[in-house]
Amino acid sequence: MKDPEIPFDQLTRFVRVRSEPDARFVEFDFAIGHPELFVELVLPQDAFVKFCQHNRVVAMDEAMAKAVDDDMVKWRFGDVGRRLPKDPG
Repeated sequence: MKDPEIPFDQLTRFVRVRSEPDARFVEFDFAIGHPELFVELVLPQDAFVKFCQHNRVVAMDEAMAKAVDDDMVKWRFGDVGRRLPKDPG
């Protein structure tokens, strides 16, 4: 049985801040519905706060961020959470 589709405007929106807390601009990942499918964005601090309020975002916790990073490594290097050793030759 298929789960009912959630309307797009009701999907959870995620952010993961990449910049330092006191940076002039906030560098962050933004995802809708699936935290592993994100775009990288940059906004001034005030605009970032408004963006988060408008989108009712959920901040990624460490476990979610690690799962996203592990998935990226898997797709980039072929193994979950681990880079393959370099060929010595």
